[in-house]
Order: sequence, then structure tokens, then C-alpha cells
Amino acid sequence: MTLPDAGASIREFGRQMVHDEARALDALADSLGPEFETAVRLLLDCKGKLIVSGLGKSGHVGRKIAATFASTGTTATFLHLAEAIHGDLGMACAGDVGLLISQSGETAELQPVIDHFAHIGAPVIAITGNARSMLGEAAAAALVLPHWPEVGPEAVAPTTSTTMTLALGDALAMTVMREKGFTRTDFGRLHPGGTLGLRLRPVKRLMHGGDALPLVDSGTSMHDAIVVMTEKRLGVVGVTDRDGRLVGVITDGDLRRNIERGLDHSAAEFMTADPKVVAPDDLVDDALDLFEEYRITALFVVEDERPVGVLHIHDTPAARA
Repeated sequence: MTLPDAGASIREFGRQMVHDEARALDALADSLGPEFETAVRLLLDCKGKLIVSGLGKSGHVGRKIAATFASTGTTATFLHLAEAIHGDLGMACAGDVGLLISQSGETAELQPVIDHFAHIGAPVIAITGNARSMLGEAAAAALVLPHWPEVGPEAVAPTTSTTMTLALGDALAMTVMREKGFTRTDFGRLHPGGTLGLRLRPVKRLMHGGDALPLVDSGTSMHDAIVVMTEKRLGVVGVTDRDGRLVGVITDGDLRRNIERGLDHSAAEFMTADPKVVAPDDLVDDALDLFEEYRITALFVVEDERPVGVLHIHDTPAARA
């Protein structure tokens, strides 16, 4: 007698839950209409801040949505719906926009918040499952989630609805980000910490410059070029012409591959011409792409064709991962 594979049954159930939520997201994407564009316009025209508010699971999702907006160029904060009606509504001012989240749209705490936003002239964007609810009818833009069962036993825990809400918040934030022309450089300024922050810093923040820069002119003997490479300890030396422009590089790999030729040559004879370079204001993330694509470990940083620094892969987030 063959016993059922309990592990497979559990895995299959988990897969089914994910597939069901994925189908709900497809339905959400297909449902977006003019109200979505209205919501985006309200956010783009916002002169103050975005205030995201919700209660329970909607509040947890709302907090993440507010954080996503804040990190992508829209001043945003989260206001807990229960705290709002006990004095925290004072943070809302004329010029703000409210993003209120409630699946039912009838949560008791919503009414005084809606009334206050109306009093100060701040438009409300709603994310709700009920277009005819108090929230849906009060909103300047009502984003209505498709009717879709919550996944899981008994369909009682907020699952599909919160997933759709989170995705809709991301869609709003990313659309506003695109419309504002918010770039990776802008994003990096708001994320100075951690590995992500390092990747989005300009190259000039991590490069070796000044006396640490390994350079020789094209007529320098290979013996002397090796001395400079050894002293600077970056595994590379740049070769410049008489005007100080970078014309080539020599790496320790070049030395190993050409050692049988001997050192009775000039740097120009050993160098790799037209090397890959970056500019001081290029992002470290762009340099990492070059490191990976060309399988190199150092890049000269060039300004007006002249070397001003060297970025080594060991100084980048890739080496810290």
C-alpha cells in the first residue's frame, strides 16, 4: 500500500495559494481605468505630503506604501487610523493628499478622517473593495479592488485583498516616480546606507585618487611601470600620452601573459589600448556592470580624457556581499 506524500500535498497547497493570488493580481491589472490616472495626477499635483492611512492589515500595508513613496521622491507619511481620531489628524494640512485604505470602506474610524480632509480641502484617494461604500463615494479617485476570494482555509484572513492593495500602492508609486523623472541617482541620495546605498553612490566617492593613482607615460620602461604598479598596490597601471590623456592600461594579468617577452619594452608596447573607463559622477552600479561584463577588476576614472582615479572591484559592494 502506497502512503500519500504529505510533503507534496503541502507544497501543492502552497503553490495553489500563490497561483490564486497571482491570478488576482492579473485581474487587478486588467481593472485599472481612468480612476488610476486621476489618482496619479492628484499625487503629481500634491504641494504638501501624501498621508497614507489604514487600520489592521490595511494599516500594515499602508505603512509599506508610504515608505515606498517616501523613498522614490514623494514626501509621504503613515497615519494610523485609530490614532488619527485621537489627535494625530493635526498632521494633515491644506495641500496634502490622503490615501485611505479599507477593504469594506465602512470602517467607523474613517468618517471623521474623511470629514477632516474635506474640511481642509485635501483630496482623498481610496483603495477599497466597495465602490459604493462611505470611503468609495467620498474619494476624488476611488481605486476599487476586483472581487476575488481571500485565499486559504475558510477564506477569512486578509490575503488576496492585501496583496492586491500592496501591488496597487507599488503601481501608484512607480508611476509617479516615472512621471517625476526620479532617477537612480536621486534614489541613491535617499538611500545612503547599506549595500544599496553604496551601489548608488557616484564612483568618485570610492575611487583611489591623488598620490594613490598608478600612472606612467607611454615611453616608461616596463621595469619602471612594474615598480609603480607594485607601489600603488591596485594591480593596474595607467599609461598616458604627453598631454596626460589615458591611452591604455597594464594589469598584472597582462604581465603574466607577456612575461616571456621580457621587460625590455616600453609601457606602450605592453598596454591594452582604449581601456574601459567611467566618469567621476557615474554610479558604482554602472561600474559593477562593466566589471561583470568584461571580467576586469579595476577601472580608471576619467574626466576630460585624463585619469583622476581608479575604482577597484574590492572597494565596491560586490566585494562586501
